[in-house]
Formats: sequence, C-alpha cells, structure tokens
Amino acid sequence: MKIWLLYFLYLRHKIRLGGIDAPEKKQAFGKQSTKNLARYVAGKNVQVEYNKRDRYKRIIGKLLLDGQDINLQQVKDGYAWHYKYYQKDQSAVDRGLYAEAENRARAEKLGLWSAPAIPPWEYRRKNK
Repeated sequence: MKIWLLYFLYLRHKIRLGGIDAPEKKQAFGKQSTKNLARYVAGKNVQVEYNKRDRYKRIIGKLLLDGQDINLQQVKDGYAWHYKYYQKDQSAVDRGLYAEAENRARAEKLGLWSAPAIPPWEYRRKNK
C-alpha cells in the first residue's frame, strides 16, 4: 500500500490506505495513481476513518472527502487493486464494493488495467 502524509489538526500523520494497494512509484501507473489521488485530496480537508495501526504505528484508514470513499474511488478509477490479502479488516459492505469496483475497472480496462501489470505486492517481493 502507498503511504500518504496528511495533515489534520496541524499534526502530521502517516496513513496507509486501507483495503487497496496501488502501484509503486517505479512501477507502471505509479505516478498516474499518485496524480489521481492528488486530484481528489490535494489541498482539501479529509476525514480518516480507522481503527487500526500497523506495526510501524501508521494509521490504516479510509479517506473520506465529503462522505466519498477515496480509497474506493482509486479502485474505481483503475489506479489501485482491491487488496484482498487484508480484506478481513474491511466491513462486509466495503469488501463487496471494492471487489465490484475492481472487476468493473478491469472489464472496462481503466487505468492500470489498460496494460499488463504486476501487482505491487509481487513487485515489492521481487525488489526487496
């Protein structure tokens, strides 16, 4: 998963976007994924819904902008995978929405689905 730095309450927090995994910067579509996310949240106040931190103390959360799930939007736009390895941490409703969004983006060949792509978890494993 990508790590994004967000500022709220004038404190800096590291956020891992829960339920998704986006291409790494050096991967195909990595920069486009970052730009797509920035298009939604750059310079805006977002809410982070979370109840868990990872072993590095980063918040694992869902970004909400005016009630819109931005993590889900990344999947819908074809710039992130639904990260099924951690889907047990999602609500049943979110699991269904994220899986459906990935299937639709894949079928419509949106974003990273427009070309063969290596999932980021495989890319990271090969490039340790």
